[in-house]
Amino acid sequence: MGLPFGWVTDPAIWVGMSDGAARNAQLKALGNGVVWQQAALALTLLLARRAQVGLAA
Repeated sequence: MGLPFGWVTDPAIWVGMSDGAARNAQLKALGNGVVWQQAALALTLLLARRAQVGLAA
């Protein structure tokens, strides 16, 4: 997903949680994330299309 190593897996983040609860929290954090590279490409393509049809700001 383009995130730095340990972004959600660093044990220091999940201190005080059971292994199962930490795993569930990690999966939820990743599942709700946006893959920023895809979002950037989508925005680039949309802006290019907007310029093509003459809707430039």
